[in-house]
Amino acid sequence: MFFEWIPQELLVTLSIVTAVVMGTVLTIVRSRAAKKPASAKKILLPPLFMSTGALMFVFPFFRVPWIHVLEAVAVGMVFSILLIKTSNFERREGDIFLKPSKAFVFILFGLLAVRIVMKLLLSSEIDVGELSGMFWLLAFGMIVPWRLAMYTKFKKLKLQSN
Repeated sequence: MFFEWIPQELLVTLSIVTAVVMGTVLTIVRSRAAKKPASAKKILLPPLFMSTGALMFVFPFFRVPWIHVLEAVAVGMVFSILLIKTSNFERREGDIFLKPSKAFVFILFGLLAVRIVMKLLLSSEIDVGELSGMFWLLAFGMIVPWRLAMYTKFKKLKLQSN
C-alpha cells in the first residue's frame, strides 16, 4: 500500500488536524467574504477547485465501495442543509453581499466536531485511505448543494434589483 509504513493512528490524527485547520481557514475566508461584494464566480468556483481532489481516487488506497460513496454523499447533503439555511445575501451600497451569520461559525465547527467524532469511530472499522475518500465525498456532497443554493439566492436577489 501507499502509506502502509505510517501507523493508522497517526494518519487519522493528521487528517483530524488537517480538518480543523481547514475549518478554521474556511471560517476566516467566509468572514472576509462578507466584507466584499458577492459574485457568481466567487460562489461557484470553490466546488470546481475542490473537484480536483477527486484525483485522489486514482490511487487504490483512497477508493471507496459504491455503497459508502452513496452514504458519504447523502450525509454531506444533509449537512449542507444547515449551511444553506445560514447563507443569505443582502443588498448594500448597490451591490450584493453575503449576510454575516453568527450561527454559521457555530454550525461549521459543530459539523466539524461531528465529522471528527465520526472519523474516530469509523477509523477502527475502515482503512484510513478509504475513510479519507469517504470524508472527501462527504465534504463535496456538502459544498455542491450549498453553493448551488447560494447561487440561486444570489441570482434571485440580483434579478429583483434589475
